[in-house]
Amino acid sequence: MFTPASALVLDPSQKQALESLARAGATPQSVARKCRVVLLASEGISNNQIADQTGLSRPTVIATRSAFAQEGSDAIRRRQTRKRSRRVRTPELEQKILDTTLKTRPSDATHWSVRTLACHLGVTRTVVHEVWQKHDVQPHRVERFKLSNDPRFEEKVRDIVGLYLNPPDRALVLCVDEKSQIQALDRTAPILPLRPGLPERQTHDYKRHGTTTLFAAFNILNGKVIGSCLPRHRAKEFIRFLNHLEKEVPPDQDIHLIMDNYSTHKSAAVQRWLKPKRRRRFHFHFTPTSSSWLNQVERLFGLITERMIRRGTFHCVDDLERAIYQWLANWNNEPKPFEWKATADVILDKVRRCREAIVKN
Repeated sequence: MFTPASALVLDPSQKQALESLARAGATPQSVARKCRVVLLASEGISNNQIADQTGLSRPTVIATRSAFAQEGSDAIRRRQTRKRSRRVRTPELEQKILDTTLKTRPSDATHWSVRTLACHLGVTRTVVHEVWQKHDVQPHRVERFKLSNDPRFEEKVRDIVGLYLNPPDRALVLCVDEKSQIQALDRTAPILPLRPGLPERQTHDYKRHGTTTLFAAFNILNGKVIGSCLPRHRAKEFIRFLNHLEKEVPPDQDIHLIMDNYSTHKSAAVQRWLKPKRRRRFHFHFTPTSSSWLNQVERLFGLITERMIRRGTFHCVDDLERAIYQWLANWNNEPKPFEWKATADVILDKVRRCREAIVKN
C-alpha cells in the first residue's frame, strides 16, 4: 500500500499562473499536463488518481510534484531528465565483452544473450549489442558441419569440381540422386487459409497415405531435370531410372553422372547394366563420403521440399506424385542452373583449416 501524499500548498498567485498556463493555447501539451498535476495535487487528490486523470505514469506524477515543491513554477517549464549512470564504451570494456562472449559460458545456459551478458558485466544491452555487431559475433547461431574421412577425398573433389567448372565438350554432366521416403501426408482437419494478421494454419497431426521416391538427374548446364517417381529405391528401381535417362539423352553424347556412395549406385546389378558396349558412354563420378553437398541435385531437392512438399496436403501417393511431376514440369519451363564458383583449391583449403581448428580445440 502507498502512503497518500499530502496536498501541495499553493498561494493564490501560483494557482492563478498555473491555471492560465494550462488554458493557454500556445502552451505545450507536456507543460499543460504538469500544470494539471500540480493543481490536482493542491486539491489533495492521490497520485494514482492524478495519473489516471492526466494519462501520466505514477513516477512522472511524483517527480513533477517533487520538482515543483523544490523549484516552483520554473520546474514546470523545464524538461525533466533522468539521471542514469552510463559506462563509457572504452576499448578495454569492448575487449572484456568480446572475451567474455567467446571464452566463457553462463552457468545456467549454453551461450550468452544480450541481456544475460549485460547483467553479468553491469553494462547496458545496447553496449553489448553494438560490440557484437562490430565484431560480427552471434552466440545464438549454430552451424553444423561434417568432415569426410574418404582417403580419396582430394581426388574426388578435384574430379567433380572440374566437371562443374570445366565440363567436357559434347557431353552431358548430370547430378543424380534419389529423394527417398517422401510421405503423402494429409492433415486431420482442413487447413485454415492465410488472412490479414494471421498465417495459414494447419493441424500438427496428420494421416500417412504411403511414400514414394523421386529419382532425379539435374543438368548442370541448363538446369533442366529428368525425374521419375518410383515406389522404392533399390538397385532395381535405379536401373529403371538409368533406362529412362538412356532414352532421354541423345545416343551420340557421353553422359557423366555425379552420385553419392549409396550402395545401390555401386551394386553388381548396376555394374552389369553398364557392361554393354552401347553404355560405355556412361561415366560414374562418386562424391567423397559424407560430402553430399558436392552434388547439385541436393539443392534441387531442398527447393522442392521447401516450396511444395513440406506444406503440401496429399490424400494418396498418386496425388503426391502428380504434384511432384507438375512441379518438375513448371521448373523445366523456366530452368535455372546453379552457378558453381568454388574451385577445388578453395574447398580443400577450407577443409584443411577446419581440421586444424578441431585439432586446436
